[in-house]
Amino acid sequence: MKKNVLTVFFTVVSLALYAQTREFSEEALQDVFLTTEGNDITFSEILDANKGKTLFIDVWASWCKDCLESIPELKEINARHGDVTFIFLSLDRSVKGWERGRKKHKLDYGQHYFIKAGWKKSPFCQSIELDWIPRYMVVDPEGRIALFKAIETDDTQLINTLNQTIK
Repeated sequence: MKKNVLTVFFTVVSLALYAQTREFSEEALQDVFLTTEGNDITFSEILDANKGKTLFIDVWASWCKDCLESIPELKEINARHGDVTFIFLSLDRSVKGWERGRKKHKLDYGQHYFIKAGWKKSPFCQSIELDWIPRYMVVDPEGRIALFKAIETDDTQLINTLNQTIK
């Protein structure tokens, strides 16, 4: 009996730990980012502008060693999955740093936005429980979160999710 109770307990805990959020919170949707043209845009507006598309979201910064090391692999994923829309959300410390980083690392594909509130204060970052960058997410064409968290470009779940959500 004791063994069965422990098995059920650990199963429930495991499921809770691996449960994945399927929707963005209202606070995340209303978070305001900066476009490359210098305009404010909410995360909701970004999602609305990309309805019906598979989205690969990359939360990154040009000061982040792991983020920079992943750029070649991201370019390969982009080349293999040309029908996926890449959305880069920057946590650089300044707009100038963000602009320099995009240019220096030749991130000339996808859509780029600057998270104005920063890592600790951004409702978007708080809602996705951001604890590490790079952070990759996949949003399916229906606007649901298909993959809540990956931190490596060769993550099997990331690649499988991309392959499954492309229409």
